[in-house]
Amino acid sequence: MERPLLLLFVQATIFLNMFAIGLNQSWDDLTSLWRDPGQLIRSLLAAIVLVPAVVIVILWAFDLAVPVATGLAILAAAAGAPMTYKRSQMAAASTRYVASLQLSLAVLAVIVTPLTLAVFYSLFELATEGVSAVEVAGQIAKVQLLPVVLALLAGRFLPQAVSVATKPLTKLADVMFLLLVLIALVPGIRMVLSLVGGGGIAACLILAIMAILIGHLLGGPSPGERSGLAVASVARNIGLALFIAALGDAHQQIVPALVTFMFVGAIVAIPYSLRMRKLAAVGGS
Repeated sequence: MERPLLLLFVQATIFLNMFAIGLNQSWDDLTSLWRDPGQLIRSLLAAIVLVPAVVIVILWAFDLAVPVATGLAILAAAAGAPMTYKRSQMAAASTRYVASLQLSLAVLAVIVTPLTLAVFYSLFELATEGVSAVEVAGQIAKVQLLPVVLALLAGRFLPQAVSVATKPLTKLADVMFLLLVLIALVPGIRMVLSLVGGGGIAACLILAIMAILIGHLLGGPSPGERSGLAVASVARNIGLALFIAALGDAHQQIVPALVTFMFVGAIVAIPYSLRMRKLAAVGGS
């Protein structure tokens, strides 16, 4: 698939998946986390404070190449992956909680992402430009907030059409997500192999494990929310990260680090997700 077509397919997949979230979750569901201050604080602490803190420790401990260090710093600042909702279903997470957390992280990213990057710029040498709140807001609004808002409006003013369209659109979103994974597999593996040596893969592996552990420990007593926060903590916003990386001249060197963590994080999350799904099945039987 040609590069422009691949980019268009990625954007369409994210848009449709976010639209499906809006169809399957009500406004009350999407804002449910805002009415639970304790869980909200723990969730934000895990995803936007402790995961970046782990990255700071990793960058101090490992003598990483500047592009690799830059990629990890950008990922630390890019919480709230659009595909978190889809990935969390494998871990039997609470879809209501994950949808609300995903929306919360997207809204807060407008402020949190530039501030987090500013911290990294002050501590380390990075191979990219700064990013403003306006630039982050534009990126997030286009691919995350707009489809959710459109879906909620459709549910409000066209309820009968939505009731008919929700199931097929959700299935289409699932199929497009699977195709996206398959399309990214071969070039993604090549990028991972290009990062062998220099501690890059080891750093990604440590970060992925720590992110899942942080989310699990801070997720609270509910297994569905615990697994949801673990997945949300490790699933960084690769689309936003690629957008930030593209602002600098070294983006071609940064992309392999971003893709490597995406693959390593997904692989590390599989046994955890399967374990949590098994526990949920036993608990529900």
